[in-house]
Amino acid sequence: MAFGDYPKEYNPAVHGPYDPARYYGKPDTPFGQLKLNEIGAWLGRRNKTPSAFMGACSRAWWRWQHKYVQPKKVGMAPFFQLLVGSMTFFYVINYGKMKHHRNYKYH
Repeated sequence: MAFGDYPKEYNPAVHGPYDPARYYGKPDTPFGQLKLNEIGAWLGRRNKTPSAFMGACSRAWWRWQHKYVQPKKVGMAPFFQLLVGSMTFFYVINYGKMKHHRNYKYH
């Protein structure tokens, strides 16, 4: 699959209009329904290529867009989610500088 192409599993005659938030591959058991002894086999069936990872990130992005950003009546949730996400990101990248400013108590 090249950049901008449909997934190879997508068939317009079967699936209808393309939805970027949907996985068109063979369905598997959801992670929440696994038993402990099935986790190793489930992880072994995952596709671990960079294109599969980017596809999963793209589907997650479009699910978030369809749920929070693109409905007719958008609330404040996507703005607060972006705010908290950016605050967390900048805290993580600046943690090395901030950890030297801790207040220690000596007794």
